[in-house]
Amino acid sequence: MKEIKLLSFFIYLFFTTNCFSIETTAKQAILIDFNSGDVLFKKNENVKISPASLTKIMTTIIAFDLIQKGELKLTEKFIVSEKAWKHSKQGYSSMFIMPNDKITVENLLRGIIIASGIDACVALAEGIAGSEESFVMMMNEKSKNIGMINTSFSNSSGIYSEKNYSTVSDIALMSSYLIKNHNDLYKLYNKKSFTWERTGGNPITQPNRNSLLFRGNNYDGIKTGYLSDSGYALAASMKDGERRLISVVSGTLSNAERTRESLKLLNYAVISSDLIKIQKDNPLFIADFWNGKINQTKLHLKEDVFFTYNKRKSKDLIVSINVDQPLKKQFKINEEVGLLTIKDNSGFSKDFALFASEDFTKVNFIKKFLNTINFLIWG
Repeated sequence: MKEIKLLSFFIYLFFTTNCFSIETTAKQAILIDFNSGDVLFKKNENVKISPASLTKIMTTIIAFDLIQKGELKLTEKFIVSEKAWKHSKQGYSSMFIMPNDKITVENLLRGIIIASGIDACVALAEGIAGSEESFVMMMNEKSKNIGMINTSFSNSSGIYSEKNYSTVSDIALMSSYLIKNHNDLYKLYNKKSFTWERTGGNPITQPNRNSLLFRGNNYDGIKTGYLSDSGYALAASMKDGERRLISVVSGTLSNAERTRESLKLLNYAVISSDLIKIQKDNPLFIADFWNGKINQTKLHLKEDVFFTYNKRKSKDLIVSINVDQPLKKQFKINEEVGLLTIKDNSGFSKDFALFASEDFTKVNFIKKFLNTINFLIWG
C-alpha cells in the first residue's frame, strides 16, 4: 500500500509496469480491494448461483452480530436436536454431534467454519432462533441490510434449494461485511484444523477445507463450497502488508482449480494495482476564509480514504484541493466545504469530501467592509 503525503496542493505520482491481463476458467468471479471497495476484476458477477457452503458465512455473521451486541456468548451452550444430528447421518459434511449434546457456541462456530458441518449449522440456528426457519428469516433480513440485492437464503447451511441462491458479487459484499465488522471473531476462519471431542467415540480432527490457508500466512480465509449444479466455489482473502484483497470464484471443476484460479486473481491484484491511502488529517488541507475572524482554516477528511490505482499503464496522478477561494459561505465545524480530487490524464477521477475543522465566525460590519475593499483592489 502506498500513502500519499501532500507536498503541495498538486502532487504527481508516476507508476510504470508492463501491461498485464488476466483470465479465469471460473464461470463466475469477482476480485475486490477491501479497503477501497474497488472492483479489480469481474466475470458474470451478477449471475445467480447456488452458494453452497458459502451460505455459512451469513450463518456465522448472524452469530457474530449477536455476540458483538452482548446478546450471545461464545461459552453459551445449545442442546443438539435430532434434526441437527440427522444431517451427520446423511452423508453431508459434519461436525459429528450427537442428539442432546450440549455444545458451546464457540465449538459450533468452529464446526461450521472449519469442518463445514451442516449439523453444526442447524444446531446453531435452532439455538439462536428456536428453529432453522426463523433463523433463515434473520439471514435474509441481514442480507438486505448489507445490500445483497440478488440473494435469497432458504437454509442455514447451503444445502441445495431453488430458493437458496446468490451471486459472487453479493458473496464478496457479505465477506467484506464479515471482515470489517467482526475482525476479532473472523480469526476463526484462519484456523487450519478443528478437533471435536465427540460423545461416544474418539476425538475427530478435521482440516479446514480451504487449501489456501496452507499456502502461507497472508491467506486467512474465507470459505469453500461445492454443489453439482454450481461446481466448486471459494471466497478467499489475502493480506499484502496493510492491504486486503477478496476474491470469489464459482463454477470451477475441482478443488485444485478453485484454489489455482483464486491464487491467480489475488496475485493479479498485487501485480497490477496499488492501494493508495490518504490520511484524514493532513496539515496542507487548508482553505482561505473571506470575512472571517481568521484568514485560514484547516480542512479534513471524515476518515482515511483509499482508492485502487491500476498500474498496467504509465500514468500521472494529480491530487488537488478544490474549494471556492476565498471561502465566503458561513459554515460550522465538520461542514463540507470542498473536494479532494484525484485524477490522471486518461480519465481516471475520484472525489472525496473535505470538511471544515472549525466554525466560521463573521467579522463586524466595518471589518467586513474593509476586507471587501481590500479584496476588490488586491484580489
